[in-house]
Amino acid sequence: MRTGLYPGTFDPITLGHLDIIRRATALVDRLVIGVAINRDKGPLFDLEDRVSMIQNACEDMQAETNTEIVVHPFENLLIHCAHDVGATLIVRGLRAVADFEYEYQMVGMNRSLDSSVETVFLMADAKRQAIASKLVKEICRLDGDVSKFVTPAVNDKLRAKLGK
Repeated sequence: MRTGLYPGTFDPITLGHLDIIRRATALVDRLVIGVAINRDKGPLFDLEDRVSMIQNACEDMQAETNTEIVVHPFENLLIHCAHDVGATLIVRGLRAVADFEYEYQMVGMNRSLDSSVETVFLMADAKRQAIASKLVKEICRLDGDVSKFVTPAVNDKLRAKLGK
């Protein structure tokens, strides 16, 4: 059984994230969505909300793809999380060249820590390349419509969280 790990803060999960998740299920038998506990980023949603939104968003996908999808919070090094969940593959989504520079450095560091864990980059679908959780939150905060960037359930949670 091949296990992959798709890490992120997912604050909140977007349709761009879901596109990467759907495509990653074709590469592995089991996909672990690693939800980073990163207090330095100051997430809008607490860990429980982020995990719940991801589980809800991926519910139908698991049945459609026949890939086991697991949501796993983590607060340690990414490579340690990969070991913890038995992942031999880390999946990373790329939107733009700027993403690649950071991710390239991360791959080098992770390979230095454990060369048996491979990283695969998936380019965001052209329709989803501009979607970033940070921008989604800002648009919603300023009363913009984010319904084309997130699921209806996430849209409702965002609006409620921001008092919209």
